[in-house]
Amino acid sequence: MPITKSAKKAIRQSQRRKIRNLRKNKVLKDLLKKVANLILEKKTEEAKKLLSKTYKLLDKAAKTGLIKKNTASRKKARITKAIERTKSQQ
Repeated sequence: MPITKSAKKAIRQSQRRKIRNLRKNKVLKDLLKKVANLILEKKTEEAKKLLSKTYKLLDKAAKTGLIKKNTASRKKARITKAIERTKSQQ
């Protein structure tokens, strides 16, 4: 158990950050799954509409330290590549 006042505050802060990070991670994962499902269903136009929102969330997650910068970059590249691949197959 924390004894000092600052240790108690640090625990409160970390709990708030944990909740915030879990929430952001859930939103990000849901959006990535949604885009992936649209790609599988060959709905490239709808997937392209969600692309900017996906980029924004990935960039913000990387900026705040939720995911690493290269992870965000890799995910953006793979999503874009998958959309282009399905577009060319149609």
